[in-house]
Amino acid sequence: MADVGEVIEGTVAKITEFGAFIDLENGEKGLIHISQIDHSFVRDVREHLHETDTVQAKVVAVKPDGRLDLSIKALQPDPRENRPRRRDDPDFERMLRRFMQRSNERQAEVKRNIRQKLN
Repeated sequence: MADVGEVIEGTVAKITEFGAFIDLENGEKGLIHISQIDHSFVRDVREHLHETDTVQAKVVAVKPDGRLDLSIKALQPDPRENRPRRRDDPDFERMLRRFMQRSNERQAEVKRNIRQKLN
């Protein structure tokens, strides 16, 4: 029986709109949910997997009935890890300061107009 965190290899037995069912060599069965196929948005499972494909996946959960929840994307590097954080980007900081200044000026103008109408 596979354990959580273990990397397994299996064959795609069936594809549905919500994922792919995988048969393992030891007779166990698992599901790779559509959200666990790739880091990018997956519109159609068939664009990434085909029946009889051999795939490697990580076991992310074991259901009480013995079925496995599997993830291919858990074995892939996360592309978001290499992106610079916005707060480290001087251009973003400059745009944010400009936006906040303009927003504060507009709010002050609206408040002035409201006060004038009330007086």
